Amino acid sequence: MLFSLFPFVSLSLFALAAQWSSGEPLVQMLWMASKVIFARGTTEPAPIGIVVGPPALKAALPGKTLSFAGVNYPTSIPGFLEGGDPQGSKTMATDAKIVAVGYSQCGQLVHNSAKQLSPAVSAHINAAVIFGDPDDGQAVAGISAANTKVICHKGDDICLHGDAILLPHLTYGEDAGTAAAFIAGKVQ
Repeated sequence: MLFSLFPFVSLSLFALAAQWSSGEPLVQMLWMASKVIFARGTTEPAPIGIVVGPPALKAALPGKTLSFAGVNYPTSIPGFLEGGDPQGSKTMATDAKIVAVGYSQCGQLVHNSAKQLSPAVSAHINAAVIFGDPDDGQAVAGISAANTKVICHKGDDICLHGDAILLPHLTYGEDAGTAAAFIAGKVQ
């Protein structure tokens, strides 16, 4: 049965080369009902940052088995300016329900990841949520608009394709509940 979970799908945020940084053994993560691969924002601490994260999603899905893993990549300003760190766009996943969540530069990783997917792999993504999306206005390739939620605050220069981190870009934690409810509706 374990081998039926392999081979892993290639999915930028879920591709073969990255390392898990959640601290959970990979085999344990393979058996989770829903796995959230979280790519934190530029300069946020590993593994999943502090502005947005798991608490709201756990609250929206009481009693559900969830596993959170951070993408192990350098959340650097040069990576943001490059359009998203190329190595951060590669990690791995299973046949679990897949949710891609990105904040800021990691929104770029969600977009970049989706462009690399085959339709068969894209079909495994139940939800994509992007906070403070530098690529706001662009569809997430291969993922239906109904399964995608982009949250951009008024006055967020990053969402306006700028590069200034202003106060509105640092307030997405207030939207964690909304995002969690959206994800919950897609993975239940």
